[in-house]
Amino acid sequence: MTEDADPEANLREWKEAMRAEHDDAIENPAPDERHRIEGVAQVSYRVYFEYDEERDALSRTRREQVDDLSDPELLSCACGVRGMTPEEARRHVRAAREARDANGDAE
Repeated sequence: MTEDADPEANLREWKEAMRAEHDDAIENPAPDERHRIEGVAQVSYRVYFEYDEERDALSRTRREQVDDLSDPELLSCACGVRGMTPEEARRHVRAAREARDANGDAE
């Protein structure tokens, strides 16, 4: 490693480049792609088991939902743009529709 190499500066440059690439993908969606926003959400359950001594097995006896389904904090688009906040996802869809409307295409 050279003496003038700064790992922190390299990391900052890489992050800035990735951020710029991400912002460009949000603001300039591919016009020929389908744009549908999606996300993954998870609900937690408490699960109860009974031990069956004869079979040496656990059998689920019941489950109890312990939280509510909430919207995910990060969203993706079917076109491949990942890790968007809800505001970024709205900007992405608006840009895709504006591009579509400008080209006279129907999605």
